[in-house]
Amino acid sequence: MKERRSSARLEADKILLNLENKTEEELRDILEELYEEERQISYRRRMLHGKIDIVRQELVNRLGKKHKKGKNLISDKDVDKLTEILSKTLADDGAKGK
Repeated sequence: MKERRSSARLEADKILLNLENKTEEELRDILEELYEEERQISYRRRMLHGKIDIVRQELVNRLGKKHKKGKNLISDKDVDKLTEILSKTLADDGAKGK
């Protein structure tokens, strides 16, 4: 997936230009802004991981119930996705000469 860079992110990257011309106070301010951005991203990442854990556990619970009833746990869609992943991996490895 191609990384999209927001205009805010591009503007933030400009902070790193000409650091040698900035005062120590400006550098401290920049550093604090970057720390705050990192805290916000870290919080969002933790929240996302929590949601992933909840959805994953729900899926595990459902698959466990299916297994107890003797139903198939792997669908045709799962097999197709696995085939696609393995085919891509083999093609990528072949292109790299492995």
